[in-house]
Amino acid sequence: MAGDEKKRSDLGVRTLSAAIMVAVAAAALWLGGWYWTGLVALVALGVVWEWCELVLRFARSAIAQLIWTLAGVFYVGIAASGLAYLRIVRILTDGQAIGLTLTIILPVIATDIGAYFAGRTIGGPRIAPAISPSKTWAGLCGGIVMASLALALLSPWTGGELHGKDWLEVLLGGMVVAVVAQTGDFFESWMKRRAGVKDSGKLIPGHGGLFDRVDGLLAVSFLMGLNIALPRALDAL
Repeated sequence: MAGDEKKRSDLGVRTLSAAIMVAVAAAALWLGGWYWTGLVALVALGVVWEWCELVLRFARSAIAQLIWTLAGVFYVGIAASGLAYLRIVRILTDGQAIGLTLTIILPVIATDIGAYFAGRTIGGPRIAPAISPSKTWAGLCGGIVMASLALALLSPWTGGELHGKDWLEVLLGGMVVAVVAQTGDFFESWMKRRAGVKDSGKLIPGHGGLFDRVDGLLAVSFLMGLNIALPRALDAL
Protein backbone atom coordinates (compact mmCIF):
# COMPACT_ATOMS: atom_id res chain seq x y z
CA MET A 1 0.00 0.00 0.00
CA ALA A 2 2.81 2.36 0.89
CA GLY A 3 4.49 1.63 -2.44
CA ASP A 4 1.27 2.42 -4.33
CA GLU A 5 0.87 5.70 -2.45
CA LYS A 6 4.45 6.67 -3.27
CA LYS A 7 3.89 5.91 -6.96
CA ARG A 8 0.74 8.05 -7.01
CA SER A 9 2.63 10.85 -5.25
CA ASP A 10 5.51 10.61 -7.72
CA LEU A 11 3.07 10.63 -10.63
CA GLY A 12 1.50 13.84 -9.37
CA VAL A 13 4.89 15.51 -8.99
CA ARG A 14 6.04 14.30 -12.41
CA THR A 15 2.81 15.50 -14.05
CA LEU A 16 3.05 18.95 -12.45
CA SER A 17 6.73 19.30 -13.36
CA ALA A 18 6.03 18.24 -16.94
CA ALA A 19 3.13 20.69 -17.24
CA ILE A 20 5.30 23.56 -16.02
CA MET A 21 8.15 22.65 -18.38
CA VAL A 22 5.81 22.44 -21.37
CA ALA A 23 4.14 25.75 -20.50
CA VAL A 24 7.45 27.60 -20.11
CA ALA A 25 8.89 26.13 -23.33
CA ALA A 26 5.70 26.84 -25.31
CA ALA A 27 5.54 30.44 -24.08
CA ALA A 28 9.20 31.07 -24.93
CA LEU A 29 8.81 29.48 -28.38
CA TRP A 30 5.71 31.56 -29.11
CA LEU A 31 7.34 34.82 -27.98
CA GLY A 32 10.59 34.04 -29.81
CA GLY A 33 13.52 36.45 -29.79
CA TRP A 34 15.46 36.66 -26.56
CA TYR A 35 12.79 34.69 -24.69
CA TRP A 36 13.49 31.57 -26.73
CA THR A 37 17.22 32.17 -27.05
CA GLY A 38 17.49 32.80 -23.31
CA LEU A 39 15.59 29.63 -22.41
CA VAL A 40 17.73 27.52 -24.75
CA ALA A 41 20.90 29.09 -23.31
CA LEU A 42 19.82 28.46 -19.70
CA VAL A 43 18.96 24.83 -20.43
CA ALA A 44 22.26 24.39 -22.28
CA LEU A 45 24.23 25.78 -19.32
CA GLY A 46 22.37 23.44 -16.96
CA VAL A 47 23.10 20.44 -19.18
CA VAL A 48 26.80 21.32 -19.41
CA TRP A 49 26.92 21.60 -15.62
CA GLU A 50 25.36 18.14 -15.22
CA TRP A 51 27.63 16.77 -17.93
CA CYS A 52 30.68 17.99 -15.98
CA GLU A 53 29.31 16.51 -12.75
CA LEU A 54 29.04 13.12 -14.44
CA VAL A 55 32.50 13.44 -15.95
CA LEU A 56 34.08 14.14 -12.57
CA ARG A 57 32.67 10.82 -11.35
CA PHE A 58 34.24 8.62 -14.01
CA ALA A 59 37.15 10.49 -15.66
CA ARG A 60 40.14 9.90 -13.40
CA SER A 61 42.84 12.09 -14.91
CA ALA A 62 42.83 15.85 -15.39
CA ILE A 63 43.46 15.39 -19.13
CA ALA A 64 40.49 13.06 -19.49
CA GLN A 65 38.28 15.49 -17.57
CA LEU A 66 39.38 18.37 -19.79
CA ILE A 67 38.74 16.42 -23.00
CA TRP A 68 35.30 15.30 -21.81
CA THR A 69 34.42 18.82 -20.70
CA LEU A 70 35.43 20.35 -24.04
CA ALA A 71 33.49 17.63 -25.86
CA GLY A 72 30.42 18.43 -23.76
CA VAL A 73 30.67 22.16 -24.45
CA PHE A 74 30.99 21.44 -28.19
CA TYR A 75 28.15 18.91 -28.24
CA VAL A 76 25.69 20.96 -26.20
CA GLY A 77 26.79 24.25 -27.79
CA ILE A 78 26.18 23.08 -31.36
CA ALA A 79 22.82 21.57 -30.41
CA ALA A 80 21.68 24.70 -28.55
CA SER A 81 22.87 27.05 -31.29
CA GLY A 82 20.98 25.12 -33.95
CA LEU A 83 17.81 25.00 -31.88
CA ALA A 84 17.95 28.73 -31.12
CA TYR A 85 18.75 29.59 -34.74
CA LEU A 86 15.64 27.91 -36.15
CA ARG A 87 13.34 30.24 -34.23
CA ILE A 88 15.11 33.44 -35.30
CA VAL A 89 15.72 32.80 -39.01
CA ARG A 90 15.07 36.23 -40.49
CA ILE A 91 13.70 35.06 -43.84
CA LEU A 92 10.84 33.20 -42.15
CA THR A 93 7.62 34.46 -40.64
CA ASP A 94 6.98 33.74 -36.96
CA GLY A 95 4.61 30.93 -37.87
CA GLN A 96 7.12 29.29 -40.22
CA ALA A 97 9.92 29.60 -37.65
CA ILE A 98 7.76 28.05 -34.94
CA GLY A 99 6.73 25.24 -37.28
CA LEU A 100 10.35 24.56 -38.27
CA THR A 101 11.45 24.45 -34.64
CA LEU A 102 8.60 22.12 -33.76
CA THR A 103 9.71 19.69 -36.48
CA ILE A 104 12.76 19.05 -34.28
CA ILE A 105 11.07 19.07 -30.88
CA LEU A 106 7.74 17.29 -31.39
CA PRO A 107 9.07 14.22 -33.27
CA VAL A 108 11.56 13.66 -30.44
CA ILE A 109 8.75 13.81 -27.88
CA ALA A 110 6.68 11.52 -30.11
CA THR A 111 9.60 9.09 -30.28
CA ASP A 112 9.72 8.84 -26.48
CA ILE A 113 5.95 8.29 -26.28
CA GLY A 114 5.87 5.70 -29.05
CA ALA A 115 8.92 3.87 -27.70
CA TYR A 116 7.48 3.77 -24.18
CA PHE A 117 4.07 2.39 -25.11
CA ALA A 118 5.31 -0.02 -27.78
CA GLY A 119 8.06 -1.26 -25.48
CA ARG A 120 5.66 -1.79 -22.59
CA THR A 121 2.94 -3.35 -24.73
CA ILE A 122 4.98 -5.56 -27.07
CA GLY A 123 8.25 -6.05 -25.20
CA GLY A 124 10.61 -8.39 -27.00
CA PRO A 125 14.39 -8.31 -27.49
CA ARG A 126 16.31 -5.45 -25.91
CA ILE A 127 18.62 -3.25 -27.94
CA ALA A 128 21.45 -2.80 -25.42
CA PRO A 129 20.51 -4.29 -22.04
CA ALA A 130 23.88 -3.50 -20.50
CA ILE A 131 23.33 0.22 -21.07
CA SER A 132 19.56 0.71 -20.93
CA PRO A 133 17.61 -2.46 -20.02
CA SER A 134 14.20 -0.97 -20.83
CA LYS A 135 14.89 -0.12 -24.48
CA THR A 136 13.55 -2.70 -26.96
CA TRP A 137 13.51 -3.03 -30.73
CA ALA A 138 9.70 -2.92 -30.60
CA GLY A 139 9.98 0.36 -28.72
CA LEU A 140 12.25 1.78 -31.39
CA CYS A 141 9.75 0.80 -34.10
CA GLY A 142 6.99 2.47 -32.10
CA GLY A 143 9.15 5.56 -31.82
CA ILE A 144 9.70 5.62 -35.58
CA VAL A 145 5.96 5.39 -36.26
CA MET A 146 5.11 8.17 -33.81
CA ALA A 147 7.93 10.43 -35.01
CA SER A 148 6.74 9.97 -38.61
CA LEU A 149 3.17 10.82 -37.62
CA ALA A 150 4.39 13.96 -35.85
CA LEU A 151 6.28 15.07 -38.95
CA ALA A 152 3.22 14.39 -41.09
CA LEU A 153 0.99 16.46 -38.80
CA LEU A 154 3.48 19.33 -38.94
CA SER A 155 3.72 19.30 -42.73
CA PRO A 156 1.17 22.13 -43.27
CA TRP A 157 3.51 24.44 -41.34
CA THR A 158 6.62 23.44 -43.21
CA GLY A 159 5.76 22.46 -46.74
CA GLY A 160 2.09 21.98 -47.44
CA GLU A 161 0.12 18.81 -48.05
CA LEU A 162 1.81 15.45 -48.47
CA HIS A 163 1.64 13.69 -51.83
CA GLY A 164 3.09 10.44 -53.14
CA LYS A 165 6.78 10.10 -52.36
CA ASP A 166 6.49 12.78 -49.67
CA TRP A 167 5.18 10.06 -47.37
CA LEU A 168 8.37 8.06 -47.91
CA GLU A 169 10.42 11.13 -47.01
CA VAL A 170 8.34 11.59 -43.86
CA LEU A 171 8.92 7.95 -42.89
CA LEU A 172 12.65 8.28 -43.51
CA GLY A 173 12.69 11.51 -41.50
CA GLY A 174 10.86 9.80 -38.64
CA MET A 175 13.33 6.93 -38.77
CA VAL A 176 16.32 9.28 -38.60
CA VAL A 177 14.83 11.29 -35.72
CA ALA A 178 13.88 8.17 -33.73
CA VAL A 179 17.25 6.45 -34.20
CA VAL A 180 19.27 9.57 -33.40
CA ALA A 181 17.10 10.43 -30.39
CA GLN A 182 17.42 6.90 -29.01
CA THR A 183 21.17 7.04 -29.61
CA GLY A 184 21.33 10.22 -27.54
CA ASP A 185 19.34 8.47 -24.82
CA PHE A 186 21.73 5.51 -24.86
CA PHE A 187 24.74 7.81 -24.73
CA GLU A 188 23.46 9.60 -21.65
CA SER A 189 22.57 6.27 -20.01
CA TRP A 190 26.10 5.05 -20.72
CA MET A 191 27.57 8.16 -19.08
CA LYS A 192 25.35 7.69 -16.01
CA ARG A 193 26.31 4.03 -15.70
CA ARG A 194 29.98 4.93 -15.82
CA ALA A 195 29.35 7.60 -13.20
CA GLY A 196 27.32 5.19 -11.06
CA VAL A 197 24.22 7.39 -10.79
CA LYS A 198 20.56 6.95 -11.69
CA ASP A 199 19.85 10.55 -12.76
CA SER A 200 22.04 13.29 -14.17
CA GLY A 201 20.75 15.71 -11.52
CA LYS A 202 17.89 16.57 -9.19
CA LEU A 203 16.78 19.91 -10.60
CA ILE A 204 13.37 18.75 -11.89
CA PRO A 205 11.13 17.11 -9.25
CA GLY A 206 10.17 13.63 -10.35
CA HIS A 207 12.23 13.83 -13.54
CA GLY A 208 15.86 14.03 -12.46
CA GLY A 209 18.13 16.47 -14.26
CA LEU A 210 17.95 18.55 -17.41
CA PHE A 211 20.24 16.15 -19.25
CA ASP A 212 17.79 13.34 -18.46
CA ARG A 213 14.97 15.24 -20.13
CA VAL A 214 16.74 16.52 -23.26
CA ASP A 215 19.19 13.70 -24.07
CA GLY A 216 17.34 12.67 -27.23
CA LEU A 217 16.60 16.26 -28.27
CA LEU A 218 20.28 17.13 -27.82
CA ALA A 219 21.37 14.42 -30.25
CA VAL A 220 18.84 15.42 -32.90
CA SER A 221 19.57 19.14 -32.44
CA PHE A 222 23.32 18.47 -32.63
CA LEU A 223 22.92 16.72 -35.98
CA MET A 224 20.70 19.55 -37.21
CA GLY A 225 23.14 22.18 -35.85
CA LEU A 226 26.03 20.58 -37.73
CA ASN A 227 23.91 20.57 -40.88
CA ILE A 228 23.42 24.32 -40.47
CA ALA A 229 26.95 25.23 -39.38
CA LEU A 230 29.13 23.13 -41.68
CA PRO A 231 27.98 24.60 -45.04
CA ARG A 232 28.44 28.11 -43.64
CA ALA A 233 31.89 27.27 -42.32
CA LEU A 234 32.92 25.78 -45.68
CA ASP A 235 31.60 28.84 -47.54
CA ALA A 236 33.66 31.09 -45.27
CA LEU A 237 36.92 29.28 -46.14
